[in-house]
Amino acid sequence: MGENVRAHVLITGRVQGVAFRADTRWTAQQIGVSGWVRNRRDGSVEAVVEGEEERVEKMLAWCRRGPALARVDEMKLEWEPYTGEFEQFIITF
Repeated sequence: MGENVRAHVLITGRVQGVAFRADTRWTAQQIGVSGWVRNRRDGSVEAVVEGEEERVEKMLAWCRRGPALARVDEMKLEWEPYTGEFEQFIITF
């Protein structure tokens, strides 16, 4: 089993109104990572993803593309200390 990691991402582009949050949650559940995703007032999407490094990397690869109707222009990534605070992956506000 790999090391647990935490990634904090900010995704810009056409990422609101295209089911980005719902698809992010569904994908996170399929991959097996925890954390949260939310829309920001500036039109971007922000997420925190925690889990086994390989699974988090898989989730980040998905975030770089997003759902079918999205257009990801940029994804800013910050690695943070793993906390293990999340039991599941949720949409938050």
